Amino acid sequence: MKLTTIHHVAIIVSDYEKARDFYVNKLGFAVVRENFRKERNDWKLDLRVGDGADAIELEIFAELNPPKRVNRPEACGLRHLAFRVDDVEATVAELEQMGIGCEPIRLDSYTKKKMTFFFDPDGLPLELHE
Repeated sequence: MKLTTIHHVAIIVSDYEKARDFYVNKLGFAVVRENFRKERNDWKLDLRVGDGADAIELEIFAELNPPKRVNRPEACGLRHLAFRVDDVEATVAELEQMGIGCEPIRLDSYTKKKMTFFFDPDGLPLELHE
């Protein structure tokens, strides 16, 4: 078996319009596909982050009244999504100009690289990492 890269990551959101605005208009992900699934009465939004062979897709599923994300104690499953950036400080400044708050920048104790977290509209932790 040879697994080469991550093709996509899927998340469930509680408010389609808020999530679409956040990921497309604020974070700048490109829309690949956007479909209303009549049989499920929901939206599925496929986004692309990155370019070329390094691009991955983020699948967004909008569900009516999904259970809230467990914060503490942390549950098994997806903990957070991390995005590589060239400059954490510059990216934090851009996010804060859009009204998206970030935790204080710190050094990753293993990689010794700058990193921080911010959150999507449903509280999913998103990491910036140099």
